[in-house]
Amino acid sequence: MSDQRPLEGLRVVELGQLLAGPFTGTILGYFGAEVIKVEPPSGDPVRQWREVRDGTSLWYHSLGRNKKSVTLDLKSERGRQVAFDLLCHADVVIENFRPGAMESWGLGPDTVKEKNPGIIYARISGYGQTGPFSHKPGYASVTEGYGGFRYINGEPGAPPVRPNISLGDTVAAIHAALGVALAIIQRTKSGEGQVIDVALYESVFNLLEGIVPEYDGAGVVREPSGSTITGIVPTNTYLCSDGKHVVIGGNGDSIFKRLMAEAGRQDMADDPELAHNPGRVIHQAKIDQAISDWCAKHTSEEIIATLEEARVPVGPIYSVEDMMSDPHYNARGMFETVEINGEPLKIPAIMPKLSSTPGKTIWPGAAIGEHNQEILGGLLGMSDEEIASL
Repeated sequence: MSDQRPLEGLRVVELGQLLAGPFTGTILGYFGAEVIKVEPPSGDPVRQWREVRDGTSLWYHSLGRNKKSVTLDLKSERGRQVAFDLLCHADVVIENFRPGAMESWGLGPDTVKEKNPGIIYARISGYGQTGPFSHKPGYASVTEGYGGFRYINGEPGAPPVRPNISLGDTVAAIHAALGVALAIIQRTKSGEGQVIDVALYESVFNLLEGIVPEYDGAGVVREPSGSTITGIVPTNTYLCSDGKHVVIGGNGDSIFKRLMAEAGRQDMADDPELAHNPGRVIHQAKIDQAISDWCAKHTSEEIIATLEEARVPVGPIYSVEDMMSDPHYNARGMFETVEINGEPLKIPAIMPKLSSTPGKTIWPGAAIGEHNQEILGGLLGMSDEEIASL
């Protein structure tokens, strides 16, 4: 294992606030890039969101890790000029402002490319940089609906359910980081950078790979299906006698036989109509009822132990409290401990795991403007007086 991370030597300037753009920077910084986060003098708003301790949200120590903080007022002409100079020293820029904002500030990709032809310019927005809806504001909540993701979640006949995370932002950030990695590979061949156009709605749409051909080829609109998944049986969540739920995936043909035998339903295990998935789909209600009846008579621990012994995929529904006390999570290094004002704080590790050059957290989120002198003075050569005047 090497101490060197794969993106070391890459300089990233992160513009924008809140989630999608900043989480892209978090991923790149975790794997070695120098990430310079440009914030307004008041700081990124996420610094004050949710649980705040000692003036900074606990969330920010995860999202802002490994980043150098520089404060600039992009609404001022001088602030925009300094930002332009910074982009001319960058390999990658990440921005998640509304389409057209960077151009109106003289910081668009065409302008920057004149001085820095190798720049990789990652743009994240709700609906993309082009098209009739590109001008619309696009928070994750709205674009998850427009992108088709919300439609398939929840119980049939009930309002769609939102996962209690900003999934659209996170998935868009992962797409943007992937785009940057691909553009870096291409730049080693051509010497030129390119623009990466990531839309939040397209990022969640990218998760629906089977839904489009099913509709186009068979006219089928996939509907919400509660805790099951359409057309694959049995895979569901079942309530046990201790009030806890377990997830059971018994949809493989041989796995189904072992599951039903353990559930005391050898008749269903041997039923030729249920031997393959198409037949099980027809009889889904009967199968789920049999498994539910069995689970209701046993604790979740008993169900998990029995099915693991039978080699049937099964598992609990974990909260964050469960995760942090779980031996497998800890053995896999899923948590990292940082120090905030002398107090330890656990933050999540970032995937994927690389065997030779893994990512890591060097420091938690920096204070607002903590690196002004290093970046504006050291990198751009500005005097103390010039920095103070900003």
